[in-house]
Amino acid sequence: MSEENKNEEERIREAFIKKDWSEIKSANSWVIFKVMAEFVDGFDKLAKIGPCVSIFGSARTAPDHKYYKMAEEVAGLLVKHGYGVITGGGPGIMEAGNKGASEANGKSVGLNIVLPFEQDGNPYIDRDKMLNFDYFFVRKVMFVKYSQGFIVMPGGLGTLDELFEAYTLIQTKKIGRFPIVLVGVDYWQGLMDWIKSTLLEKEKNVSPEDLDLIHLVDTPQEAVKIIEDFYGKYLLSPNF
Repeated sequence: MSEENKNEEERIREAFIKKDWSEIKSANSWVIFKVMAEFVDGFDKLAKIGPCVSIFGSARTAPDHKYYKMAEEVAGLLVKHGYGVITGGGPGIMEAGNKGASEANGKSVGLNIVLPFEQDGNPYIDRDKMLNFDYFFVRKVMFVKYSQGFIVMPGGLGTLDELFEAYTLIQTKKIGRFPIVLVGVDYWQGLMDWIKSTLLEKEKNVSPEDLDLIHLVDTPQEAVKIIEDFYGKYLLSPNF
């Protein structure tokens, strides 16, 4: 058995081990303090960043890929319109978003997650706006608390997690109806078709108006225009 499989088996078996109250309290106390520390650090560093838009997408996208270049352009356009950019802080699309914001002299925020693979903070994040998280749920709170919009580039499971976190919170009115923009029609159309045909029409598990919360576009210009038009309706600019 490989070392990785041994570690995985140990983690599974540990969930079935009975512990006494003293052991439970001791272990959970340290977790609570770590979670609190991540929240405090995040609130402290992000409270004054001003209006920002989160860019989500795959950590595996190479710099020569069209979606990497599109994410760079999206970020640059957002900065030109007065917004800062928040990403997950890692490579791929996240790096592209931070790079585009940095090169346009805008705010470049990175919410990095500590993983056993794939993710290190990229070099385009502002030094005072780089945060590292052990817990995904704390990191997602920071995304939704400090973002005025969400632009979602093609990605994998992590990107879907972030997308549906924002989607659910907006649908349930836990946060404001901030715009969610999916970039890449070929990539996302199948998902949107499934939501419409299965969740809405067949199973009635969502409402028709829920589909209006997501916009599907193919260019950086269209993506940023949706953000601008949304706030234009409220006569708001990034100086709000």
